[in-house]
Amino acid sequence: MPKVLIAPANFYRVAAPYVDLLRAAGFEVVYPPSATNSRNEAETVACLQGMSALIAGGEVFTEHVLSQLPDLRVIARAGVGYDRVDVPAATRRNVAVTITPTANHESVAEHALGLLLALTRNIVGHHQDVLAGDWSRRPMAPVRGMTLGLVGLGRIGRSVAVRAQAFRLRVIAHDQYVNPELARKLGVELVDLPTLFAQSDYVSLHAPMDATTRGLINQQTLGMMKRGSFLINTARGGLVVEADLCAALQSGQLAGAALDVFEEEPTPVTNPLLKLRNVITTPHLASGDYQSMEDMGTESARNIIALYQGGWPEGAVVNDQIRPTFRW
Repeated sequence: MPKVLIAPANFYRVAAPYVDLLRAAGFEVVYPPSATNSRNEAETVACLQGMSALIAGGEVFTEHVLSQLPDLRVIARAGVGYDRVDVPAATRRNVAVTITPTANHESVAEHALGLLLALTRNIVGHHQDVLAGDWSRRPMAPVRGMTLGLVGLGRIGRSVAVRAQAFRLRVIAHDQYVNPELARKLGVELVDLPTLFAQSDYVSLHAPMDATTRGLINQQTLGMMKRGSFLINTARGGLVVEADLCAALQSGQLAGAALDVFEEEPTPVTNPLLKLRNVITTPHLASGDYQSMEDMGTESARNIIALYQGGWPEGAVVNDQIRPTFRW
């Protein structure tokens, strides 16, 4: 009986749709010995000995790790990011890497809009003032009529756009792969990055992290942004050079930032960004509402089952080029 490891700590449920699906398809479902969303290489290798597949969380799959897992056939990422997987190394070993493209976009969009509102209305700051006995009622900026710039107009970016328009925000976006007709139907204007940075009151990041986007938000691009604007990042921490962002926030170039992701996770308490009053942070949980977690688990399980049964989950396999040679 093939074994599947369910790795994300938030997915440790004996009774869940994804567990039922896997067991009904003939898999033995296994859980790691400890509940954590982060493991080093040795721990990852130890947990995955004898496993045919896993629903993956924050594990890092390097060439070294993959070389020690000869039984592994599928890495099913719970989410849409796969930057922690050495995809070329997995491809060389005929290991399928899958994502859940339809499971968590709405949760991330809701979180991004929540962060935008918290920044503009200074909700955290006003809460802290009240706790300190300060009843100052300083005027706040409106959201309506402002411009939101989306870096990335995939499923998450599109979900943000629809919600933002309900707040009467003007939405512009940069995404070189999106069909202009699709953007037009959404009521979103496609622009180049310099234009987006110059016009946006809010810049929200929804791009994948790769060699072309790592460090996208840096001293140069921060200098292109409208003075007094806000940055929201619910995508990947590596998109932002944190030292440059900190300097921009301290100088007033940016009025504030809301960050769900960081260069290093968990981010250390010594991170200078955590000392700034105009920064709101959450611990990489934008995609993690109850519904999206269940949906990610279920979609991951369906990907594993389809590959086991000789099918191919269209649009979910990152290294689609292994299709002709993939065998279980």
